Amino acid sequence: MKKKILIVEESKAIRFLLQTIFGKKYEVISVGDGCTAIHWLSRKVLPDVIIAAPQLPDMKNWELIEYLKSGGLYSDIPLIALSSLDKSETQLICDEMGIENYFTKPFNPLDLQHTVERLIAIKDDSASLGLRRQLAQFEVG
Repeated sequence: MKKKILIVEESKAIRFLLQTIFGKKYEVISVGDGCTAIHWLSRKVLPDVIIAAPQLPDMKNWELIEYLKSGGLYSDIPLIALSSLDKSETQLICDEMGIENYFTKPFNPLDLQHTVERLIAIKDDSASLGLRRQLAQFEVG
């Protein structure tokens, strides 16, 4: 089963670029606004990574990202901010929100691809470790 990436970006060109980059290896869900992203997430099919722009046409700047990071349901999903704001402003807000992975436009698609692959590998390793711990407790207990 392919891993899922949710892309939330107003620009059709950037969504097309990211679909092209990630589409062969991952299932890519691409939406153009925050409400559509929240609706898709409400269907309980959670992605493995979310790439989201802080500036969306239907929300205040950073509103969707703040919602994703503060909500218990989505806070464990690796999130990458893809911002067209000033780099220092983006870095400051990402630091405040605890977002380690962010890119400012224009960005290098290969760097973004490597970051996604790394985040998915970390998530898979973490899930595998959790399963091994549960099995070990079952064997001991």
